[in-house]
Amino acid sequence: MTPSELQTYLHTHIPLSKAMQVEVVQATPDIIELAAPLAPNINHRGTAFGGSISTLATLACWSLLRVRTDGLQPAPHLVVRRNNVEYIAPAQGEIRAIVRFPTETDWAGFLAAYAGKGRARVKLDAEVLAGDTIAAHFHGEFVAMR
Repeated sequence: MTPSELQTYLHTHIPLSKAMQVEVVQATPDIIELAAPLAPNINHRGTAFGGSISTLATLACWSLLRVRTDGLQPAPHLVVRRNNVEYIAPAQGEIRAIVRFPTETDWAGFLAAYAGKGRARVKLDAEVLAGDTIAAHFHGEFVAMR
C-alpha cells in the first residue's frame, strides 16, 4: 500500500482524518509517518488540540497495522483496544506522528494467533512531534479480528 493509497483509504473510511487534513508522509510495514497542519487542529491557546494529537497517533499506529496486514485473508477488522497519551509539550505548528514496528514483537506469533483464533493483539508506541519538539508519547494496544 503506497502513502497515497493509504491517505485515500483514511480520508474515505475515517472522515475525521480528512477534516484534520492528515497527510501520509511515509507508509511501509516498518514505519508510518502522518502529518497534520495546525489550523484545523488548533485549540483556544493557539497550539494543537490534545484530541487531535491523540487521534493522529492512533491513526498512525492503526495505519501501521493496516499496512502490515494488507493482503491477509480474510481481511482483518482492526480496532484500538486501549491507549494512553502522555502530553510532553505544547505543539506549536504542524504535528507529525511517527510509529515504528517494534523489533521485539513476535509478528509470526501475531499471524498464527490471527489464523488460529481469529484474533491477535499488538502493542504499538508513537511519538507526536511539532518541529523537533516531542509533544506527546502514545502507547496503544490494537486488535485484529476476523
